[in-house]
Amino acid sequence: MVQKAERVGSPGISGRRLPGRQGRPVGNVTRGTTNPNRMRRVDRWLAGPQAWRLRRAEDPLVVDLGYGATPATAVELFERLAAVRPDVRVCGIEIEPERVRAAQPLERPGLSFQVGGFELPVAGRPVLVRAFNVLRQYEEADVAGIWRLVQGRLAPDGLFIDGTCDEIGRRVTWVALDAERPLSLSISVRFGGFTMPSDVAERLPKALIHRNVPGEPVHALLQAMDKAWLECAPLASFGNRQRWQGMCRVLRAAGWPVQDGPARWRLGELTVAWEAVAPRS
Repeated sequence: MVQKAERVGSPGISGRRLPGRQGRPVGNVTRGTTNPNRMRRVDRWLAGPQAWRLRRAEDPLVVDLGYGATPATAVELFERLAAVRPDVRVCGIEIEPERVRAAQPLERPGLSFQVGGFELPVAGRPVLVRAFNVLRQYEEADVAGIWRLVQGRLAPDGLFIDGTCDEIGRRVTWVALDAERPLSLSISVRFGGFTMPSDVAERLPKALIHRNVPGEPVHALLQAMDKAWLECAPLASFGNRQRWQGMCRVLRAAGWPVQDGPARWRLGELTVAWEAVAPRS
């Protein structure tokens, strides 16, 4: 598992292979790249509106699942969450043993690396699991089973983040799930890094990327964002930050279940309830 935004040559797992062999990590070794600071937008969300989960956790265990060819983003996650909970324990998990061996010299109190897959071979139940640009490389049919597997390992109030982003973190989306169900879809973009909000469509999570077609709710959301963005064009003279916030207000007024507010909008972020974008079938 690695952080790469495009599908690669090695195959994804099929539903029948999801359980894996006895004693073997669940998942496939895939090839890809990662970059420092790529995950800053989702980390900012975890250390912001979701920080209560970490503060409340009896065991502040966090998993960075499939951190990639280099451990930079796992180290960054540890440093960012340590500002919220100094005794946080972050475990970077990779299915490729050589990547784990390369990362282990960076271990320190609270930060470790080990071989594993979606079964999350850690002692305890994590309060946060972040898997970015991992499921994108699998089949859509695999997603539900993988979600259930990870959800079954979460601590009370735990959260699983399944997301995708571009190579330097300018366009980012993620689904947040608790132990029972998907909760929300978040979209986060860098101002000036897009022409229309729907440009983020190519970075939708695997569960949604093939559903951006007429008749599907996520397509309707992206079209509504574009329409509201155009309606708010007069605000562009005050900057894209103001225009984005105007777009979010228009969406909320139109009945979209927007879960956040101006403090998040000003960062180029928008979160809506999962029910508003869930695939029809």
